[in-house]
Amino acid sequence: MHQPEQLFTRFHADITGIELPSAFTFPFYYQPHPLCIIAANELQQHIENQSDWQHNFGNENNPTGTGKMFGVLLVRSPQGELGYLSAFSGKIAEQNLLPNFVPPVFDMLAKECFFRTELAEITQLNNQVKQLSANPRFAELNASLAQHQNDYQQQEQQQRQAMIDGRAERKKLRQQAEETLHDEALKEAIDALAKQSVAEKNVLKYLKLEWDAKIAEIQSELKHLNHEIDLTKQQRKHLSNALQNKLFEQYRFLNANGEQKSLKAIFAETTTPTPPAGAGECAAPKLLHYAYKYGFTPVAMAEFWWGASPKSEVRQHKKFYPSCHGKCNPILGHMLQGLKVDPNPLEENWGKDKELTIVYQDDAIVVVNKPAGLLSVPGKTIKDSAYTRVQTLFPDVEGPFVLHRLDMATSGLLVFALTRRANKSLQKQFITRGVEKRYLAMVEGVVEQSRGDIDLPMRGDPDDRPRQLVCFEHGKPATTHWELVEVTNGRSKLLMYPKTGRTHQLRVHCAHYQGLNMPMVGDGLYGEKDSRLHLHAEQLSFEHPYTKQRMTFVAECDF
Repeated sequence: MHQPEQLFTRFHADITGIELPSAFTFPFYYQPHPLCIIAANELQQHIENQSDWQHNFGNENNPTGTGKMFGVLLVRSPQGELGYLSAFSGKIAEQNLLPNFVPPVFDMLAKECFFRTELAEITQLNNQVKQLSANPRFAELNASLAQHQNDYQQQEQQQRQAMIDGRAERKKLRQQAEETLHDEALKEAIDALAKQSVAEKNVLKYLKLEWDAKIAEIQSELKHLNHEIDLTKQQRKHLSNALQNKLFEQYRFLNANGEQKSLKAIFAETTTPTPPAGAGECAAPKLLHYAYKYGFTPVAMAEFWWGASPKSEVRQHKKFYPSCHGKCNPILGHMLQGLKVDPNPLEENWGKDKELTIVYQDDAIVVVNKPAGLLSVPGKTIKDSAYTRVQTLFPDVEGPFVLHRLDMATSGLLVFALTRRANKSLQKQFITRGVEKRYLAMVEGVVEQSRGDIDLPMRGDPDDRPRQLVCFEHGKPATTHWELVEVTNGRSKLLMYPKTGRTHQLRVHCAHYQGLNMPMVGDGLYGEKDSRLHLHAEQLSFEHPYTKQRMTFVAECDF
């Protein structure tokens, strides 16, 4: 059993003169404090040099590895000494406990833990489901059922065709009888034809009954076999849910006020009361819980990625990233209570004192140059936006109507329709991709090629809104053409032409390892926070909704 001071790391570097932060890090949008950067560098050296465990993190040349998120928490020890704690998200080398890293809030892999025993029961049921599903009788019955249904269909079609042919023949015979026979002889002939019709219908009826009986026999046996599987699955589901809820109660998190709350109780207050898989296993909750439990005072924190980039998310080796929203936001919302925390920068109106410039206006449209930091449309907490400002400037128009948007951090051209007629025309142009857009972007790194195309389908990250994922299975098509303008001081300026309009498309296409693998300068979501996001909607072209004349607008940028 470790002693708390064993996991408290004193700085190897000289940190004399580095000012401490005035408040704890807001974990969902931040620039790492200099002391956290030093701590992260020292932890990275430890990961590279340690020999206590092995894990294939992978790298750019070995994408088969599994990268991990690590975290450092700058703390004061109970004795007042400044240092840091280290943690990793999830498991490494199939272990929860590794030297120099804080333990999980709840160690489900411990030998005495109920998790192992109850998981073994679930695994056994899972194997039973696989074994029952692999019964060769299933294949035999399904093949026989398909053959029976096919044979019945063919025989039914043959009988129906015979009935059609018979009906036509009887019609001909009836006409002949009516022309040549009279009285009793005619009646007998027509009765005989009617009996033939009834006989043909009976053949179809008994054919159906015969095949229904054969098919029902097979389906009955299949139902019996499936019932066994369904019962086993229900039992597995019941045990799995019970184990899950038991685990949710075991994960209990402290906050700075000394209050403890279970994972179940934390998520019960959210719109998704069932915690997502892996909740509570991230580095940040581990670090804070350990600090509170053993009397360390949290000062600042930072998290970085180590290893190969995952297939979907944007993660780069050694780069810092904010905590995830889906798993960590509810947990940290509880754990940070009692700490003085930096205000949420995303709730500040960055564009409050920035001017919205009108580039062009007439009776139909208004084109504006939106400054970085101003919302395109009102948000949940911030009402000031390009839209509301245009509303104020044009109070007597039918609109304004919103046609497209730019991220709050993105600057550049936006067009608003002032009339319904103009709105209808421009909407159609946006839908049919008749509107052409050109962006100016600055990325971190040297782009070697002069131009290229990026085709990476995208979708929202259900566990970490508003971040987007690259997803070839469920993503929507997203295509970008780019051209290199210049390289200066290790950064590349690009012209970017989105052929589709997915959320965060240009930002993800730049940052993802299958794209340019270079995040935009100042991208706090997919790269690192800076003075601003270096993305500007520089040029916008479309047909005027009334005159149909092609119009092109350009707004220069200051980066």
